[in-house]
Amino acid sequence: MAASAALALRWRSGLSLGARGLCARLVTLPPRASDQAKEIGSRPSTKAQAQGSQQQQGSEGPSYAKKVALWLAGLLGAGGTVSVVYIFGNNSVDETGAKIPDEFDNDPILVQQLRRTYKYFKDYRQMIIEPTSPCLLPDPLREPYYQPPYTLVLELTGVLLHPEWSTAFPLIDSVDPHGFISYRLFRDATRYMDGHHVKDISCLNRDPARVVVVDCKKEAFRLQPYNGVALRPWDGNSDDRVLLDLSAFLKTIALNGVEDVRTVLEHYALEDDPLEAFKQRQSRLEQEEQQRLAELSRSSKQTLFFSSLTSRLWPRSKQP
Repeated sequence: MAASAALALRWRSGLSLGARGLCARLVTLPPRASDQAKEIGSRPSTKAQAQGSQQQQGSEGPSYAKKVALWLAGLLGAGGTVSVVYIFGNNSVDETGAKIPDEFDNDPILVQQLRRTYKYFKDYRQMIIEPTSPCLLPDPLREPYYQPPYTLVLELTGVLLHPEWSTAFPLIDSVDPHGFISYRLFRDATRYMDGHHVKDISCLNRDPARVVVVDCKKEAFRLQPYNGVALRPWDGNSDDRVLLDLSAFLKTIALNGVEDVRTVLEHYALEDDPLEAFKQRQSRLEQEEQQRLAELSRSSKQTLFFSSLTSRLWPRSKQP
């Protein structure tokens, strides 16, 4: 074994120049045309077959997974639909657990289930979109009881409270400990339109000429735009004075005994900040009134001066 290895080593290291040249010529000799054609023809076919098999395996895998996923989704959807129809398609029950008859009892069982389910979701959708009642407030009080001349619809979130606060009743109690707020209405009393909860004052059972809606969104009173005042939403800053400006605005309406608040609110409907516009207009009116009083005072002083001068120039005859 060692001798053959040494022989081979010597053969590889002791090649003559002629042998090397022969080997070089053998190595660089081009193949025959037939062999070259066979080689060229065989390699692409083998490569194409390999690629085709890989593509076939790759396409079969996702398609099978999609079929399984669709089958499972269909199975879950069918099961969910059956469960919904079974839960919401049964008769309502009373306190003792007895079924309450309805208008669907004479239909076939499956039809009963489907119609009750449809009615439930229809009523639920109607409850979200429409106010719960066409008369959200009771009738106005009559003498000898006192009925406030105006109705103020005041939004809680963003006007009185910061949006991060959520427990409504305790907060209203703390804001209004003396019970000046007569009624408390919630989202189910609004009309849902285009993604907004709209306050429809036609459902309040009050004279629209005496109703003022205060909100931080103009969309909240879009059905009656001249009945609302849109405020800047409160961000929780304790230095905010918007409510003080609002009280001055409402006090002005009440003291002047405005018969129809819409004639006043119409002037501020297009203002970005109605209360700021009201303050500027009030300040301008005060300046005009002070100027008028000053002119009146000057006129009175001039009249008194000329009257005194006249009495001095032409004194009256003394009475006997």
